Amino acid sequence: MEFDRQQFAAALESVRNHSLAQERSLVNLSQSQHLDISLHLFATLPSTNEKAWELLDRGAEKGTAVIAIEQKAGRGQWGRQWHSSAGGLYLSVALTPNVPAQQARQLTMCGAWGIATILREYDLPVSLKWPNDLILSGRKLGGILTETRVNRGRISKAVVGVGINLTNQVPENGINLQSFLANHPGPALSLETLAAITLVGLMSGYKYWQQKGIDSVLPFYQNLLTSIGRSIEVNGRSGVVVGVSVDGDLRVCLHPTGVAPSSEIYLPPGTISLGYGEMGLGNG
Repeated sequence: MEFDRQQFAAALESVRNHSLAQERSLVNLSQSQHLDISLHLFATLPSTNEKAWELLDRGAEKGTAVIAIEQKAGRGQWGRQWHSSAGGLYLSVALTPNVPAQQARQLTMCGAWGIATILREYDLPVSLKWPNDLILSGRKLGGILTETRVNRGRISKAVVGVGINLTNQVPENGINLQSFLANHPGPALSLETLAAITLVGLMSGYKYWQQKGIDSVLPFYQNLLTSIGRSIEVNGRSGVVVGVSVDGDLRVCLHPTGVAPSSEIYLPPGTISLGYGEMGLGNG
């Protein structure tokens, strides 16, 4: 599988024009009509995030993007690694946010919201699974991994990595766009077009967050969450998911018991697994 730079450049322009033509589109909302992207393309890499950090250390500017046709040691949440076969989109973008360190999770939230939102503009009903998964038809379409470097309490540099299944083989709880589009109306998607859509979505979500802050992003993010209203159990107590905090914690309202009143708790990522299966959009 190859990647055509000219097709990508044409697709990038087409995606921007497509979004600009829609009054309430993500690009218009974020006023991100112009994106400065420096694309670095590789046939095979251990990890696109790793390469993006290497380029940053060598003086690369924000907006540097890395795409690999295949990854040998792709990175995931909690240090997981996997082999990413040809046929998927494996993309990382270097950023220089200069925000307080405690806002690190907001980078994932705005990026995930931006990508899901622009995919929905192409009639792909993508939703979000807290904290960082893209969901289609109740299965995992892709995921986002954000890595940061902190200097004097502020995030000086960040790399946001994105993996999206296009034609590659996927596990049982996964789905790729090729199989979805075989049974649903939708756009013709090449790897170049998917890369353009994803980059515009990611950067537009990021720019909107920079302009408006997490308080403006959060309602949009929560509207796409699959878990709002979902019943869960935490340490033996039943409760319901009611939202996500500005710091990216899952907000759960615990039901009252005979000895304890109703209460709301915040769960950081990694403390509970919501799984896949039957998931509907929240109305948060």
